[in-house]
Amino acid sequence: MATQNNKEIFLCGLKKLFKEQWQADVLLKAGNSDKGATISAHKLVLASRSMVLKKIMESDEFKASSSKLETVTFSEMKHEELEALVEFMYSIDGSISSESFKKHVRPLYLAADKYEIPHLRDLCRSQLISSLNSSNALNSSNALRA
Repeated sequence: MATQNNKEIFLCGLKKLFKEQWQADVLLKAGNSDKGATISAHKLVLASRSMVLKKIMESDEFKASSSKLETVTFSEMKHEELEALVEFMYSIDGSISSESFKKHVRPLYLAADKYEIPHLRDLCRSQLISSLNSSNALNSSNALRA
């Protein structure tokens, strides 16, 4: 019993850091977010999940920011979609809540492609293909090409 509890504590460590915003060192902003609506995150986690985000955060322009915490803007995403992306990035097993995943699968696929997050792209592609039927085939194929 104690071993299972220790394992759960270990596996939930990243999500706990995120929820507590402990030592967060970057802010994430969606394209539709209000001026102050940001998500606090950790550069190390983002850089370990996405080479594109790592390059953005290593850039001189990013480092030269005059604010205390730098902000990365995801202009193509809505705030709720960005929350789902961050949830995935902080998951230890590369998962996301089923409801959030199904609701945001198309924008998550596009973000996974843009920010080079192959595992998320694979999960989204599988979900899009499995949900394909004659009434949505054209819409889904357009989403994959975008």
